[in-house]
Amino acid sequence: MTVPFKGAAIQFEPDFGNKDRNVSALLALVEEAATNGARLITTPEMCTTGYCWYDRQEVSGLVETIPGPTTDRFAELAHKYDCFIVLGLPEVDAETNLYYNSAALIGPEGLVGVHRKTHPYISEPKWAASGNLGHQVFETKIGRIAMLICMDIHFVETARLVALGGADVICHISNWLAERTPAPYWISRAYENGCYLMESNRWGLERGVQFSGGSCVISPETEILDVVDDGDGIAYGLIDPARSRMRQVAGEPVMLQRRPELYSELMTNTYTWNPGEFFRLYGHQPIEKGRRSRIAVGEFTPTSDHDANLSMMSALAEQAKAQGAELIVFPAFALTGLDNPAQTAIPLSHPAAKTIGKLSQQLGISIIAGFAEAQENERFSSVMIARPDVPAIAYRQVHLTQDEHAWATPGDEFCVFDLPLGRVGVMVGHDAAFPETGRLLALRGCDLICCPSSISDGFHLGHPGSKVRQPEPIPYGADQLHWHHYRVRAGENNCYVAFANTRTVANKVAGRSGIFGPDTFAFPRKEALVQEGGLAVAEIDTSSTSPTYPTNVVRRKDLVLMRQPHHYLPLVMSSVAI
Repeated sequence: MTVPFKGAAIQFEPDFGNKDRNVSALLALVEEAATNGARLITTPEMCTTGYCWYDRQEVSGLVETIPGPTTDRFAELAHKYDCFIVLGLPEVDAETNLYYNSAALIGPEGLVGVHRKTHPYISEPKWAASGNLGHQVFETKIGRIAMLICMDIHFVETARLVALGGADVICHISNWLAERTPAPYWISRAYENGCYLMESNRWGLERGVQFSGGSCVISPETEILDVVDDGDGIAYGLIDPARSRMRQVAGEPVMLQRRPELYSELMTNTYTWNPGEFFRLYGHQPIEKGRRSRIAVGEFTPTSDHDANLSMMSALAEQAKAQGAELIVFPAFALTGLDNPAQTAIPLSHPAAKTIGKLSQQLGISIIAGFAEAQENERFSSVMIARPDVPAIAYRQVHLTQDEHAWATPGDEFCVFDLPLGRVGVMVGHDAAFPETGRLLALRGCDLICCPSSISDGFHLGHPGSKVRQPEPIPYGADQLHWHHYRVRAGENNCYVAFANTRTVANKVAGRSGIFGPDTFAFPRKEALVQEGGLAVAEIDTSSTSPTYPTNVVRRKDLVLMRQPHHYLPLVMSSVAI
C-alpha cells in the first residue's frame, strides 16, 4: 500500500549548450529538494542542454544514451536519498543513432524507465524523431508514475492513456511558452483525469524565445499546491496516491463511466487529408462552405414551471436575434427544470417542446435547449435541437452522472448536424467531463460544439498575475478567469465551444457561460462571456481565404491533425487500471 509523499518540481534556466554547468546546477537543486524530504523530483524538458537547437548537427555533441554518464550521476543522488528523479535530456539511441527529446525516470536502484516525447513541437523535427515508446506508467514503491513532455499534453489522449494505466501522478516536464502559467492545459489534464500533475517548466530567454516558468504541483481537484513564478526554484506538494486512485471529477468516478465502445473513431485521423475535400467526399453529408456568423448562449436558472422557462428563453432568443445571432444555446434542463427530472420529463411532442419549435420558426433562429425527456417508460437527459423549417430532434446524453443513472437511460450515439454557419456537435452536461466527447465531435468535422450544462464549480480558476513579461499581446497580469475548462475544450479541438450553464445549481452560484474560440494561444482572446443580462453573443468565422485548402484553424484543425492515433489503442478498450 502506498502512502502520501512529498513531490518537488524544479524550475530551472539552462545555460544554452553548457551541459557541465547545467548538470552541476541541477544536481544541487535535486539534492536540495531531496534533503527537504521530496521522494519524487522533476526537472524541466531538455534541462541539461537548452532547447532551441537549429538542427541535428548542432545538438550532436550533447546527446547521450540512457542510461549514460548524466543519468548515472543522478542515480547516485537517487540512491543516496532513496528518491525518484525525472530528468529531461536529449537522448541518442545507440542502435539506430536517432535522437529523441526524452525524460528518464531514475530511482534508488537506477534507471526505472524512459519516455520519448511523442508529439513534437515546431522546432523538434529539425533534430529529433517522434517518440516510439508509447505512454507508459511505471510502478514504483512510492506509487505509479507517468511522464509526458511539453507538447504531449496538448493532446487529450496522452494524459488519458496514462490515467487509464493507473498513474497516480503525471510528471510533465516542459519548455512552455506563449502564455501565463500554470497553464490551463496543465490544470485541465489533472482535473479531467482525477490525478496529480507535477509540472517542471523552464524560465528565461533563449534565442529570442521567452519561456513562461510557473512550475507547480496540481492536485486532482485543481488546487495549485505550490508554484514558482519566475526564476530558479522548487515547488513542493504532497502527493496522495489514494486520492488519484479514486479517479473522480467533481465526485464522479469518470473512468468507470467512460463509453469506450463508442470511441472507435479516436483511432482515426480525419484531418490527414485536405478537410475541405474529405468532408465533401462522394457528396455524402458535405460540410458547408463556411462563413462569418453570430451565435449566442443564454444563461438562467430553470424551474419546474415550463411557462416561466419558456418566457425566459423567448426573451433571450429575441435579444440574441436582434444582435444578429443565428443560433442560441440554453442550459441543461432549461425547459423542464433541475428538480426531480424523472417527474418533470416530457416527450418531444409535448406542447412546451413544440413552443420551442415555433419560437425557432418565428424568429428564424436555431435553438438548442436541455430538457428531461420521456419516451414510454424511459427517461433521458436530452437536448432539443430546433431549426427553422426542420423537424425538431433530440440528442440524448451519452455519459451520465451517478444521480442521473438513478432515473435516466444513457444515449448511445453522438450528435452532429449541419447549419449554414457550419457543422455543429452537441455534448450535454456530464458528456463534457470526458475529453473523448469533444475529440470525437472534432474528428467528425465540427466547427462548433454546443454544450448545455448544469455544473456548479471546480471548472475555472483565477490567476494573480506573473512576473514573467510576455511579448505583446500575450497577457501576464491578474485574471479572474485564467483557466476555464470549456475554453480548453475549444482550443484542444480547434472548435468554437458555446457553453451555456445554469446560473445557480443547488443554491450555489454557477454560470460562467460563454463562447470560446478555436485557438487557445490567439490573443487577445476571441470570446464572449455572459454578464448580468444572461446573454452572450459572439461572431464565429468558419470561412477560408483559399478555395483549395482551409486557411482557418477551425477548418484546418492543426492540433487534431498532429495526433498520433497509433499510440491510442487503450482508449477504445474496456480495461481500466485502478
